[in-house]
Amino acid sequence: MDGTLVPDTRRRLPGRGAWLHLDLDCLTNAERRRAFPRALRVQGPLAVDRVREHLEQHEKAAGTSRGEE
Repeated sequence: MDGTLVPDTRRRLPGRGAWLHLDLDCLTNAERRRAFPRALRVQGPLAVDRVREHLEQHEKAAGTSRGEE
């Protein structure tokens, strides 16, 4: 593992995974709580850029973004 989280939308990648709501606030909370290293049983920080991009694209496609509620 290179320390980068990737979205697995088809649920087909090998290895451990971690569930995350399709919500940027959920990602922020998981980062703050350091939930990913615990869930994935790895040491040290993980890069979440690709997951953040995926969530931003999902929110854009759904027509919602932060602050529009």
